Amino acid sequence: MFALSRRMAISVILPLAAGFCPMTVMAQDPSQMPPPAVTVVTLHAQDVDLTTTLPGRVTASAQAEVRPQVNGIVTERLFDEGSRVKVGDPLFRIDATTYQAAVAQAEAAVAQARAQAEAARREADRAGALRDRRVASESTTDNAIAARDSAEAAVKVTEAQLQTARIELERTTIRAELDGQIGLAQTSQGALVTASQATPLAVIRKLDPVHVDVTQSAAELIRFRREMAAQAKEQLDRKVTLRLADGSEYEQEGRLTAAEPYVNETTGVVTLRMSFANPDGTLLPGMYVQAVVQQATARDMVLAPQEGVTRDRRGQPIALVVNADNVVEQRQLTILQDMGNHWIVSEGLADGDRIVVEGLQKIGPGMTVTPEERQTATTGAAEGGAAADDAPPAPAESAAEQPAQDAGTEEQPTQSDQPEAQPDAAGDSTDTATETDAGSEQPAN
Repeated sequence: MFALSRRMAISVILPLAAGFCPMTVMAQDPSQMPPPAVTVVTLHAQDVDLTTTLPGRVTASAQAEVRPQVNGIVTERLFDEGSRVKVGDPLFRIDATTYQAAVAQAEAAVAQARAQAEAARREADRAGALRDRRVASESTTDNAIAARDSAEAAVKVTEAQLQTARIELERTTIRAELDGQIGLAQTSQGALVTASQATPLAVIRKLDPVHVDVTQSAAELIRFRREMAAQAKEQLDRKVTLRLADGSEYEQEGRLTAAEPYVNETTGVVTLRMSFANPDGTLLPGMYVQAVVQQATARDMVLAPQEGVTRDRRGQPIALVVNADNVVEQRQLTILQDMGNHWIVSEGLADGDRIVVEGLQKIGPGMTVTPEERQTATTGAAEGGAAADDAPPAPAESAAEQPAQDAGTEEQPTQSDQPEAQPDAAGDSTDTATETDAGSEQPAN
């Protein structure tokens, strides 16, 4: 019985001693674990230009539709499609034979009217001489003077008709009325055209400069005007940049030239017009663009990385900040707008705050952490390149022997594994001994 009690005591004490091993206690005590490491970015306050992105379309600064002013058959096209034209350049020619005949007829009518006017003038002069000698009556003289004045008026009428005929003859050659780039011809030789027809023969557009018409909601326009009331100088000189359809930025800066003094009753938007230089012809009418308009300048704003800003259950933007004691604090933010991959924050963050950008899933407010400042890609690449340059080249033999050494090293147990295996081995042997002794003593009881 004494041997059985001794063995049972040993079997109980050894597992208890193994369970209260100091190494096991350290592994299970959370207070002894090191603070989790997080990546932070130190913020700095600065002046930020507040912008708004508005969709719009490119329009020509001037446009002229070429239409005939007389009827006739097109006999010739005098321009190259897509070329640049100047005011007065001939574009189309219409058959002019009918209009030449009309000019000749008008010239003959003028000559006839002038001859009649000369005869009436002489008759009036004779009637006046006879009246002075008291040979002709007053009525005869008055009739002669009236005939003379009527003949002179007829001359003016025929001269106006001649001028009209010459104008119509001149209009048989259709000329450009605008400097710009002409598009495709909408008619061809032999086509019958009529004066002021609905379909233009071609369209001339002035493409340098060009206009960009964008729309902005009336509510947003009112809000920004109130914010810019104290910045009148900056309001008069607002920069405008364009983002093209492929995502690239247009190299020329524009300016806001006018705003339509009317709010669309259906959409509630106001049309704004901007002007851009277009020396290379990159911008074409009808092209979709996005205008980035500078609305105001915000003072002492903080640019927070977007990866460090999340939303709470109510949808409010929040951020985790590491204070001077390396304790995590939660801040509720007021965001004005985005700028690239940053948020423009007006309230909630201050200059010098360290915002957490990596490791958000494993921390919470009130936790102590180990902050690490995030390095830019340029800094990391420079450090990596310097380390690679300073490291001496490894010999070929040692590189070849390295896999064999690593393989041999993996087969040997490490020192850290051995202490952990000893309690398990002791516990296994004790349990085995206990079971064996119990089985061997059972018949004796």
